[in-house]
Amino acid sequence: MARLIRYLTLLTAPFMLASCLLVPTKFVSTLDIGADRSFAFTYVGEVQLLQTGKPDFSGEETDMPSDDGVVQDWNDDDVPHLHPVAIQPDKNSTGDATEEEQLKRLAETLSKEYGFRSVRYVGNRSLAIDYRISGRLDHSFVFPFNPDGEAVVPFLAVELRGKDRVRVKAPGFANDNNSTSALGNAGSPNGPSPGASLDGRFTLTTDAEIVSQNQEEGTKPTADGRHRIVWAVTPATREAPMAVLRVRPLP
Repeated sequence: MARLIRYLTLLTAPFMLASCLLVPTKFVSTLDIGADRSFAFTYVGEVQLLQTGKPDFSGEETDMPSDDGVVQDWNDDDVPHLHPVAIQPDKNSTGDATEEEQLKRLAETLSKEYGFRSVRYVGNRSLAIDYRISGRLDHSFVFPFNPDGEAVVPFLAVELRGKDRVRVKAPGFANDNNSTSALGNAGSPNGPSPGASLDGRFTLTTDAEIVSQNQEEGTKPTADGRHRIVWAVTPATREAPMAVLRVRPLP
């Protein structure tokens, strides 16, 4: 999972704005995974443009995907470094105007993507999002992932593990140092951490076998015979929600 997130960060770095990053704030999110590999995911709430420091342009090398698509090893303790990008703020605009314009363009871009039922700019550097999608887990799933819209760092990722397991992890739903590192040291040393405004609820339901999970209160049965795990997400949440499920094997 960490390798998947690091790869996505490196892959999409050229599309990221040099001084902004989207983070979740107030939200309700659900994920249902069936033993047959069916899934349904929702995120309803707000995301905010985090005011960040400049990316690390130290010049230290990282290994990129090779021509055959195989991701090579990273150096420096496997922490990716973002590289300088061409996109720069409009020097003729104020900072607030530039942010508002960026977010309105982002809302327009995301609203065209499958799964986004609505995306609205609501002021205070925030977007209100209603996202709902369903499908089959015969491939990994990441939310959000839109390089054209600069929404590139995943709040949640579902990774295939072998032929009969899936691993759910939500690094965006935690306020910890590891999540900050995965963002390429994006947080400003004097500003808020990426998870400083977290106020949400993430619920996982499943009829698959639960191999492991990190919610200390455990699972609860539902009326239809499934299992439910609920994580309350606040700035005090240090460990990202995580679960490993055993599902129908792939061929």
